[in-house]
Amino acid sequence: MSYDRTVRLGTDFATAVTQVRQALADQGFGVLTEIDVTATLKAKLGHDMEDYLILGACNPSLAHQALEADRSVGLLLPCNVVVRRDGGTTLVQALDPATMVTLTGLPALEPVAEEARRRLDAALAALPATA
Repeated sequence: MSYDRTVRLGTDFATAVTQVRQALADQGFGVLTEIDVTATLKAKLGHDMEDYLILGACNPSLAHQALEADRSVGLLLPCNVVVRRDGGTTLVQALDPATMVTLTGLPALEPVAEEARRRLDAALAALPATA
């Protein structure tokens, strides 16, 4: 089972992060959390790695609907979006919201997951992907 939605961008990392934030905002997602994996691993372990950022994106309306269906689904929120360097390009990856339906087995989450997927896909489609 594939659990990601991925696009490859030909832009530098900083530009990609800015574009991703805007594309998410345009679809009603706010960024609640940000984990700079590169900086954290360097500071805690002395490990050097490529640029890698995890954005915890949330659409309040969709989160509310999901939590009304199942309070434990908060374990799967917010929608993680990863921006990372991969060779000469930048990858943007979002967790497929259908994963929460698969993991919980709750049909009540299907419409929420479908709407979240539609919005995430629209955000990813708005990015200047490479061929």
